[in-house]
Amino acid sequence: MKYIHQIAQVSLLLVAVAAFRPASAQTAEPSAILSSSAAPQVFAADDQHGDLLTIHARVNEVNVLFTATDKHGRFVRNLGQTDFSILDDHKPPQAVLNFRHDTDLPIELGLLIDVSGSVDTRFAFEQQAATSFLQNVLRPGFDRAFVDGFNTKTQLVQDFTGNVQLLSAGIHRLHDGGGTALYDAVYNICRDKFLNDRPNHPIRKAIVIITDGEDNQSEHTRAQAIEMAQRAEVIVYAISTDDSGLVLRGDGVLEQIADSTGGRAFFPFKVKDITRSFAAIETELRSQYVVSYRPAAFDADGRYRSIEISAMRKDLQVRSRRGYFAPQH
Repeated sequence: MKYIHQIAQVSLLLVAVAAFRPASAQTAEPSAILSSSAAPQVFAADDQHGDLLTIHARVNEVNVLFTATDKHGRFVRNLGQTDFSILDDHKPPQAVLNFRHDTDLPIELGLLIDVSGSVDTRFAFEQQAATSFLQNVLRPGFDRAFVDGFNTKTQLVQDFTGNVQLLSAGIHRLHDGGGTALYDAVYNICRDKFLNDRPNHPIRKAIVIITDGEDNQSEHTRAQAIEMAQRAEVIVYAISTDDSGLVLRGDGVLEQIADSTGGRAFFPFKVKDITRSFAAIETELRSQYVVSYRPAAFDADGRYRSIEISAMRKDLQVRSRRGYFAPQH
């Protein structure tokens, strides 16, 4: 009995030590835009990114990036949480966990360039403009990007890197020609490069597509491409290569894909306007708010849940992704 009593005391001591182990020694779950983990939340500063907020072990938490613009289209960057109304699945959140205007989030960016035969008139200039955009938007050691060309198939010419010289070389290895499988390109890139990307700190995930919006080869539908972008939590920006001056079917395609993910579509008529489109995307990526909240009446049932963020001021317009897919157990 003497030895049994000593063993029991040691066991109780080990349980107590485990219960009070510091949070830094515990294994944190990967951060996600939405996680259904039942573990407690831990908020801490991220050593690599200075004052960026690291969120470990999120509990049914949704992160949304959004922008606010005035009636002239200028970004408004000095607003607070009380200046916005948030609805998740048509209900106010159970709790807002974090709100801030954040210009310093790391960026993970995909550049998708249509190399089909329909875009050859401005192809060389688009390559130059894309390289200049990456030089301006990527911060060494902080942001990273990849380059993918697509016609009937997608071709990754440069994987994720922060080295602009490598990205530029990849861009200039692309050659135009062939049909267009736009929906397959969006679907495959979002699935393969972003879907399982769950870093332990908030980031901006975006792709910029340079195309005329026409599709004549895809196996996936437009709806499937949009759904995959939403599941991967990617903001899609599109720059049209159509210079006809007419409103074509591809224009509506680009607008729908961009709007559904919280991005924008640009229609530069003149070649020099392509550079302005890239500059507008760069400005927007640095002008976003991020809100983290816990949804009300949440079930991990895998269904689509809508997001509605609106400004309390009538003269402001808010743009964000329209929803997300809940995890499914």
